[in-house]
Amino acid sequence: MHSPQMPLVRAWRVALLTLAAVLIHFSSPAPSAVAAEVHNAIRTTQQRVVKIFGAGGIANLHAYGTGFLVSDEGHIVTVWSHVLDGDVVTVVLNDGRRFYGKVLGAEPQLDLAVLKIDATDLPYFDLDEATTASPGARVLGFGNLFKVATGDEPVSVLHGVISAVTELTARRGRYEVPYDGPVYIVDAVTNNPGSAGGVLTTWDGQLLGMIGRELRDTDSHLWINYAIPIAELRDAIHSIRTGDFTPREDEESDSNPQRYVATDFGLVLVPDVVFRTPAYVDDVLPGSAASQVGLQPDDLIVFVNGELVHSIKTLADTLGRLEAEDDLRLIIRRGKALIPVTMRVPRREELQ
Repeated sequence: MHSPQMPLVRAWRVALLTLAAVLIHFSSPAPSAVAAEVHNAIRTTQQRVVKIFGAGGIANLHAYGTGFLVSDEGHIVTVWSHVLDGDVVTVVLNDGRRFYGKVLGAEPQLDLAVLKIDATDLPYFDLDEATTASPGARVLGFGNLFKVATGDEPVSVLHGVISAVTELTARRGRYEVPYDGPVYIVDAVTNNPGSAGGVLTTWDGQLLGMIGRELRDTDSHLWINYAIPIAELRDAIHSIRTGDFTPREDEESDSNPQRYVATDFGLVLVPDVVFRTPAYVDDVLPGSAASQVGLQPDDLIVFVNGELVHSIKTLADTLGRLEAEDDLRLIIRRGKALIPVTMRVPRREELQ
């Protein structure tokens, strides 16, 4: 037998649920409004992101990347990588227009490079308007991952959440990367081939950071999805644009443990007398590891542990970060042939 109060109770419940629905409706943005805001942010951001094509294509190194405009006169920010090491760098705008890009300067300590194309009246990010975000913030990541865009196609967009803001401790191959400042850790797979140099923004399109290269965490060895905050890059970008920039070479030298040098492997390189001296082998010491794997004078070292060797200096930096019992993997150019060789990194007592 039903209680006479039951219909009244049900009526009150219906009334309360209806009231709650009304309050939610008027206190929260309409889904269509949120969707429109995100759609507008994506469209605006994609107009400011560019596709970059340059060196690569061998030793599993992709020849493409991403950048973003920071002035209406064609200044572009991207990561400092092998893609920029060619004689010609091609920049493709969102509308499909193509330009040759010139590297104005770079700061390897920040994985940062600034390019310039001959164009005007371009949409761009004002770095002074860049913002910050905390863990839990919803974000968008923009990049030309896997070279999905080559002309006027828009770059790819991923959405995710900032899971942490922390100091970067990462490795590229066998050695630690120089940058160890703050980064946004993102729960989306933002750091894919070609995405480095892209942007991380808020859901309403405010610039947060630059997407970094593909790196593994030093301790866990897991791939990291991260972006460097614009606040860490802003001063260097401005200095490169104005021509007042000086790379932090002293800091780079101080941070490198300099565990090994070329002669530890029996390699005597040509004198390092000019900017970006190519890493040519001048001599090979008899009985050394280099002689055992067949290295010869006039060989050009083009890759070390999967990284393009820009110069003798970059090779020395890589050797300095090696650890005992690591593998030292080189690709050398001899005439028109590319020859891979591998040497074991010796313990210090073996070099006495």
